[in-house]
Amino acid sequence: MIGVLPSQKLRKMIDSGAIAADPPVAEEQIQPSSLDLRLGTEAYRVRASFLAGAGRSVRERLPEFEMHRIDLTDGAVLEKGCVYVVPLMERLDLPPEVQAIANAKSSTGRLDLLTRTITDGGVEFDRIPAGYSGPLWAEICPRSFSVLVRPGQRLNQIRFRQGQAVLTDDELRALHASDPLVDTPPVISDGLGFSVDLAPKEGTLVGYRAKPHTGVIDLDRIDHYPPAEFWEPIHSADRQIILDPGAFYILVSREAVTIPPTHAAEMAPYLAMVGEFRVHYAGFFDPGFGHDMAGGQGSRGVLEVRCHEAPFVLEHGQIVGRLVYERMAEVPDLLYGREIKSNYQGQGLKLSKHFRAP
Repeated sequence: MIGVLPSQKLRKMIDSGAIAADPPVAEEQIQPSSLDLRLGTEAYRVRASFLAGAGRSVRERLPEFEMHRIDLTDGAVLEKGCVYVVPLMERLDLPPEVQAIANAKSSTGRLDLLTRTITDGGVEFDRIPAGYSGPLWAEICPRSFSVLVRPGQRLNQIRFRQGQAVLTDDELRALHASDPLVDTPPVISDGLGFSVDLAPKEGTLVGYRAKPHTGVIDLDRIDHYPPAEFWEPIHSADRQIILDPGAFYILVSREAVTIPPTHAAEMAPYLAMVGEFRVHYAGFFDPGFGHDMAGGQGSRGVLEVRCHEAPFVLEHGQIVGRLVYERMAEVPDLLYGREIKSNYQGQGLKLSKHFRAP
C-alpha cells in the first residue's frame, strides 16, 4: 500500500499502539489525511530553537537551553518573539515502512504562530523517519501576536505515508484533465503553482497586515476578536502592493483550488529567486478541500506572507507558491468540508477563526 494513510488507517494505528496518547486520542483529532496533535501540560521557555540531533533526546538537550518552565494547566501566555518547547500528548511507535511529516494547522499559520514538531534523534523539523519510536514535541514561536494556550489545544498536525506517492508533473496534468484542480489554466512545474489575487472582483480590499502592538489572543475564543484591533486592511487600486520588511500579511490566491478525494496536497515554497518574501506554508490540504463532492466548488488558498530584508512589489497574478499533490493509499472515510466541520471550505480572503467577520 503506497500513499498517504487515510482516516480509517489512522484509527487502526491507534488501535495497534503505533499512535498512543495520554489521555487517549479523541475522534475529533482524526482528519481525512492527518491527525491533530495536542499540547501537553507544561512549556519550556528556551533561549534558542534547537534540534535534538542524532543519538540525543529532546529531554536530554533541554537543560542546555531552558530558561524557565511554565505550567499550562490553567492557561499561560506564550509571548511574541520568544521560543517555547512543549511536550505533546501523543507519541509514536511507527512500523518500519511508515514515515510521517508534520505541519502547522491552518488557523495556527494565519496567526503567524510558528509551530514545528521535533523528535528524539531528529535532525530536521517536522520530519519523522520510518520506524520512529518515541515522544513528540512542539516548538512554538509566536511571531506577530502573544497567545494564551492550554493543554489539549491543537496547533499542529501529522500526516503518515508509506512509500513515495508524489505526483509527477505529467501525472498532475493528467489529474487536472480528468478532475480540474484550479479554475484557471494550470501552471505546473514541480507541483501546481498558485498566484496572488490583487485585483478583487468587488472593492479594493486585497489582504491584511498584522499590527505590531496588540493584545493577547486566547486560542479557545472563536469568532471573538474584532479584526481592527489586530489587523490593518490592505487595499490596492493598481493591482499591486509593496511588502514591508518584517511585516506579516494575509493574502489570497487568485485560483480556486480543489483536492480530489483520492489525493492530498501540501503547500510548499516556490523559488527563493522570485522575490524578497516567503509564503509561510502552514497546513495540509485534505481530500475534499474545495471539491464538489464535499460541497466546495473550489476554495481559494489563503497565503501567509512575510517579507524579508528589502521592500518588495508584489503584483497581481504573480506566482508565489505551489501545491504538491500525493496519492492517498485509500479514499478516506471522511472528507474535508463534508464529514469534517470546516471553518475554511469555500473560503476567500479570510482571517483565522478567532476573528469576527469584518
